[in-house]
Amino acid sequence: MSNRIGSSEAALSLSGALLWAHYKIVGLTNKTLHSPEINFYDPFDAHRAVIIALWHGQHFLVPFIGWRPEKLNILVTTHRDGEIVARACEHFGLRCIRGSGGREFVRKKAVRAFTAMLRALQQGESIVSTADVPKVARVAGLGIVTLAKYSGCPIIPLAMATSRRYELSNWDRTCINLPFGRMSLARGEPILVDRNADDAALEAARAKVEQDLNEATVRAYQLCDSTDSQRMVSSGIRRPKEISN
Repeated sequence: MSNRIGSSEAALSLSGALLWAHYKIVGLTNKTLHSPEINFYDPFDAHRAVIIALWHGQHFLVPFIGWRPEKLNILVTTHRDGEIVARACEHFGLRCIRGSGGREFVRKKAVRAFTAMLRALQQGESIVSTADVPKVARVAGLGIVTLAKYSGCPIIPLAMATSRRYELSNWDRTCINLPFGRMSLARGEPILVDRNADDAALEAARAKVEQDLNEATVRAYQLCDSTDSQRMVSSGIRRPKEISN
């Protein structure tokens, strides 16, 4: 009974609206910082379309990437939680492509999602996708580099964080971002994958994405936390949980 109610149209719509409202407040009340501070969006603007890669757990901040929202397509899981995220994205004016990888490739509509992402990139629209394999945090999969290979579009590693946050103890370390703090975005340099890349080249590109995403994540947390740390200690506010590397 509770599962049926939780999956009902009314429950999904309400959950999506509440998620949107929360993150609308988060976006309005957090000061945004970038690393690098100068020319942050130059690598995005240099290409007709890009593949923006980030880790699971940072995905709630996608509406605040701040670049061509009308051209962004977000890969979202087909799970119920993904349906709530997709409905929140609609409120932000973002489009979603449904599907994910992992062991249950066909059930999760990964083939259909890959085709949809490839088509969007070929039409000059960009993709936002988590890079890690489902249920294996901070380990990049081959899916995102395979998409880069066949689309010819670069991967731009991106990390996002807020100074005020609550980190869940689930597999992807999901952060519930909170208002009235600082939001940081840190990016790496574009990663291109040759159309003729063999298995060894794909593995090298996968490892590069993983390394650059980890480095960007460290910089993002350092950037948003650095100016708040002393203030929190002096005011008696508990410091938010740090990421573990």
